[in-house]
Amino acid sequence: MFITSREKAIIELIIKTSGKHTAFSIASSLSVSVRTIQRDLKSVEKILEHFDLHLQRNTNEGLIIEGRNEQIFRLIQHLTGSHPVDQTPKERKLLLLLVLMEEAESFKIQALASDLGVSITTLSMYLDELTEWLQPFHIELSRKRGVGVELKGREESKRKALAHCFLMDFNEEMIESLFLLEEGKYQQEKVLHYFLPHYMRAIDRLVNETMNNRYSRLADSDYIGLIVHIGITMQRTEAGFYLEEELFLSEETDEHSQVMAICAQLEEFFSVSFTKEDVEYLTTVLKGSKLQEAAAVPYDSVVLGQMIKRVIQDVSSQLHVDLTHDFSLFQGLLAHMEPALFRLKQQMGLFNPLTEEIKRKYPVLFLAVKNSVEKEFEEIEPFPDDEIAFIVLHFGSALVMQEENIALKALVVCPTGIGASRMLASRIKKEIIEIDSVEIKSLKEIGQQNVHTFDIIISTVRLPLIHTEYVLVNPLLSTEDIMAIKGFLQKNVEKLTKNKKYKKPLPKEEDSPVKVERPLTELLKELKDTQQSIEALIEHFRVHPIAQAQDYNQTIKEMLEKAEQDELLSQAPLVFEALKNRERKGGLGIPNTGMGLFHCRSEHVHELVFQIAYLHHPCLIKGMDGNEINMKSLLLMLAPEELSAKEQEIISLLSTSLIESNEAIMIFSSSNEEMIRTKMESIFLDYLHTNLIKE
Repeated sequence: MFITSREKAIIELIIKTSGKHTAFSIASSLSVSVRTIQRDLKSVEKILEHFDLHLQRNTNEGLIIEGRNEQIFRLIQHLTGSHPVDQTPKERKLLLLLVLMEEAESFKIQALASDLGVSITTLSMYLDELTEWLQPFHIELSRKRGVGVELKGREESKRKALAHCFLMDFNEEMIESLFLLEEGKYQQEKVLHYFLPHYMRAIDRLVNETMNNRYSRLADSDYIGLIVHIGITMQRTEAGFYLEEELFLSEETDEHSQVMAICAQLEEFFSVSFTKEDVEYLTTVLKGSKLQEAAAVPYDSVVLGQMIKRVIQDVSSQLHVDLTHDFSLFQGLLAHMEPALFRLKQQMGLFNPLTEEIKRKYPVLFLAVKNSVEKEFEEIEPFPDDEIAFIVLHFGSALVMQEENIALKALVVCPTGIGASRMLASRIKKEIIEIDSVEIKSLKEIGQQNVHTFDIIISTVRLPLIHTEYVLVNPLLSTEDIMAIKGFLQKNVEKLTKNKKYKKPLPKEEDSPVKVERPLTELLKELKDTQQSIEALIEHFRVHPIAQAQDYNQTIKEMLEKAEQDELLSQAPLVFEALKNRERKGGLGIPNTGMGLFHCRSEHVHELVFQIAYLHHPCLIKGMDGNEINMKSLLLMLAPEELSAKEQEIISLLSTSLIESNEAIMIFSSSNEEMIRTKMESIFLDYLHTNLIKE
């Protein structure tokens, strides 16, 4: 059965937004006439007949594919494995971009049109569109009579443009190709007309091995982005297109070490070599990526943490709802903002496909967040709407989570990013009361897990190699998506309730709010973690005698030796080395305070420790903003390698409170142990009253 790319695109659009698309909206989406779509719909109807399905129009002329779910799933599987007999305009434009980037010389218009199999008029239209599209990347597409067509721009810009094209226009195809490569089922000579399959298979495996640990797991979108950037870097360098000599990053960071490890193994496997600039460029890509787990973010981002707290406070004030004590929101924003600010400073703006939809769906929230972010991060001008939209998702998730009333087990697969995943999970819990719990998994994880343990699988992208039924939805969960999920549950009631006890409804009280019951053991564990964390920080706090040493390293060693004597840690030299490693990764001086916060997490630290030493001779250290500062107060904060969520919350609370006000800065900068201890007790008492006691 032959199928054209446009027929495939039409079927996919109708499946994805059942009843929403009309012939007119599909024509607009695919940039063709309504007449062309009407003609193609006749062919689509014939294709559907092969699967015992038929095309139906609702009262608003919205198109729906009707039939049994199993047959629709068979159709999706067929579309996934089918290769259209023609190329879409999107693919032709990609081929044009690849051709122009493959050679340093100019191309004659006629030769280009012939290579792409289009008319000179069509090629001119593509070149016009490409010229406009390349402008934000500072790449010029010049067309001169007698000379031809030529791309002019820096190699770094060309790589960014190429990666952007693959990730924005061919993201699902890339996901599908990586799945097939992993399974050894990929048949094409090149992935998306460019990447060499054996290169991509090796890159995928190495990135997965290197990044798949507790502190480095990337959000799916950035995981695939890193693979694409490495693939482009390999093939561009191999083809003789080298990055211009410049220093992207000067610091030795975890990201730099991870990229070095991946590149070294690729050089070992293949006859390729990465330049110093290649490694530094890929490090900036990785450093600007979003972590999949918010808990993996360092708890000690003091300055940024305080700025985020002010943003949350400001948005809460504008919306008349208190989100200031939502640690999950704070942690999620911290995870997002650190790489986001790096991206913006490196001019590596991130495209958000949901921006316009977020603006339409949450206009007031968008404006509130925009006001607060622009006020707090005024050095970034203008703050892009695409980045603001990602932040809105975090706030949207927190607002939805405030009213949970939830009863089946759902798996959500969402490669768009952390904020979108959490918001989708929250919306599902709120809108579909039958669902008891929602688990979020990455694309990699679902390949390694038995998905049959879930009652329903909900995904925002096609899952080509999952041989079970799932519901395809928009990341923002439209009304149609909710109906589709409810429809799936309704059709599978017997299957879903098998081996499950029917829950008795709780008696309703008109005036009492709905309470979400939590297991007692979970609550007790949180209370215990909170108590132990606060006790440890208060009990082990001390201000050391004024240090006479000229070198602050000697002061740190003396503090660690005393802590080891008090059995708060073991192997003091190893803890000292961990502190120095952290210092090498970035500045520890708190700007405009004279304080330096030396901290680390180590397996040799047994309890939370916070202590202060005052230096007789101020020392020059690098600040958190990159500038040097004179350190007069040395703050030492140590934590065990493994921290529970509550322990992270308590230590994060203390670190951000260091600079919450001028009064706090004066107190923590003083050498008065009793005054500092009283301030710490006040911070923790306020936390307990707000989160636990609630008098």
